[in-house]
Amino acid sequence: MDISPRLRCFSDSHHLEEFKDEDVRTVTSVEQEKVEHSIKEVLNVYQQIHSSPQPTLLREQHYQYLKKGLRHLSDAYECLDASRPWLCYWILHSLELLEEPVPASMASDVCQFLARCRSPTGGFAGGPGQHAHLAPTYAAVNALCILGTEEAYDVIDREKLLDFLFSVKQPDGSFIMHVGGEVDVRSAYCAASVASLTNIITPALFEGTPNWILSCQNWEGGLGGVPGLEAHGGYTFCGTAALVILGKEHMLDLKSLLRWVTSRQMRYEGGFQGRCNKLVDGCYSFWQAGLLPLLHRALFNDGEVTLSTKSWMFESQALQEYILLCCQNPGGGLLDKPGKARDFYHTCYCLSGLSIAQHFGNKDLHNELVLGKEENRLAPTHPVYNIGPEKVAQAFQHFHKLPVPTDRGAATAAAASSTEDQL
Repeated sequence: MDISPRLRCFSDSHHLEEFKDEDVRTVTSVEQEKVEHSIKEVLNVYQQIHSSPQPTLLREQHYQYLKKGLRHLSDAYECLDASRPWLCYWILHSLELLEEPVPASMASDVCQFLARCRSPTGGFAGGPGQHAHLAPTYAAVNALCILGTEEAYDVIDREKLLDFLFSVKQPDGSFIMHVGGEVDVRSAYCAASVASLTNIITPALFEGTPNWILSCQNWEGGLGGVPGLEAHGGYTFCGTAALVILGKEHMLDLKSLLRWVTSRQMRYEGGFQGRCNKLVDGCYSFWQAGLLPLLHRALFNDGEVTLSTKSWMFESQALQEYILLCCQNPGGGLLDKPGKARDFYHTCYCLSGLSIAQHFGNKDLHNELVLGKEENRLAPTHPVYNIGPEKVAQAFQHFHKLPVPTDRGAATAAAASSTEDQL
């Protein structure tokens, strides 16, 4: 369904949603006022230029920005040398959402590069010759599943991948990001995501993991990185999505989680913040809004809501306005907030959030809510894996024809743990 009424951001009552500090100025309140002022300037300029406001997705500009990035990166990306599979994923998924095909030669080049990132010990590294790490492993598997070719699937060594997952599994059910690395809930999600997509889940692999993730939900309702930390949008998504994969999302306090995440949508900006009393950020358009389809399904399964295609849990129009009016670089690419630089990370997650806002709650694409012209419509994304739903189905179909590797990694991990105890 196309919606193009007078925009919420230009309504007479929109100023009533501005932040009020109640005469108690803090560093946080000052920064919030600065952000609202910058957004107000963007909206005023837009209103002066367009007599009939109807935001437009800059498809061609984004496509050219992404296409160039897949072949050549500027020196500014040197700091992301340990995140190169992420760059592949962010760009490929953005192109997927824009429904722009990747040429076969380019897809093959990506496969060959990611094969160079595959570690001999299993999993993928942030770049060739680096150590295996769960985060780029997730990004690499997602990128390869987006490509969805036999060449792409063959890059994944399932037996060694399972060995790697066991090498970072901890006795309490948590996962460390890499051997000798830190524990947080992102690693549990990365492990669950790649294991389920490639059909290598064994009985021992996620033993204790649901209970550990559950311990990360705090009094706010969201989840922290580890037990006892402040609730955070990225960690909350990761923990919830991991439990969905493992079929244990009902263990969460779903109503408390729903209250927390819906409270993170900003009244004036329309976008989402990552934590309480923080600023809006375009990437949380996915990390927060992407939680809501998962919660909608979980609450339905618990008998708490009716699974209606007309059910919405957040202000979709407001989120779309924020992304389209405040997060697009005129030369292509998307960003955190006005005044920030574009990058592939924010391009991916702003577009992913825009897709969620357009397609949330739909059934067979009959309940789309698209702000502006037809050209603004993006392809849907799978809210658990954040790749196209058809690519998830295709990966399942391919890998579920293959046998689940044996639990040899469990024995290896147990032996390593025993050796460490002796030392």
